[in-house]
Amino acid sequence: MWIELPNLWIAILNCLGIPAAHLLVSWWASALPSSRFHPDSLLFRHRLWERGGSFYQKVFRVRSWKHRLPDAATWFGGIAKRRLESTGRRYLETFAIETCRGEFAHWLQILVISGFILWTPWPYSPVIIAYALLSNLPCVINLRHTRIRLLDLLGKRFGSFHDPAAPL
Repeated sequence: MWIELPNLWIAILNCLGIPAAHLLVSWWASALPSSRFHPDSLLFRHRLWERGGSFYQKVFRVRSWKHRLPDAATWFGGIAKRRLESTGRRYLETFAIETCRGEFAHWLQILVISGFILWTPWPYSPVIIAYALLSNLPCVINLRHTRIRLLDLLGKRFGSFHDPAAPL
C-alpha cells in the first residue's frame, strides 16, 4: 500500500471505484474510432500457439462457458456478440473489429483495477489483482477465440479481412 487511507475510505473507493472502472473503461473504449482496432495489429493478431482458436477450446473449454459471460457492448452502442446476426462480409468484419475493441477494454480494465492496490493494504491487495484477472481474462479468452474463428470464416468465404469502413 503506497497511499495511506482510513479503512472506510478504502472500502468506499474499492466498492464504488471498481465497478466504475469497468464501466468507464468500456465507455471510453467504445468512443474510440474503429480504425484503432484492426485484427492484424500487434495486440490483436492471431498467434501461432493459438492454433486457429483450438488452444482456447482444448485448454479452457471456452465453448462450455462462454454463453455465461455478460456482454455490455450494447450499453455503449456496440454490437451484441452472443451470436451471429448475419454472415455478410461487412457484418463479420465489424464483429471482428468489435472483438478487438472488447479485448482492448478488458486488458485496460485489468490494468486500471490493479491500480487499486495503491491504497489497498496487504493481505487484500492480491485479492484486487485476482479480481482484476478473474473478471476480465475469461472475456479476453472468449473474444480472441471468437475473432480467430470469425477471421477464418471471412478467409474461407471472402478471401481476407477488409476494413468495413473502406469501400468494397
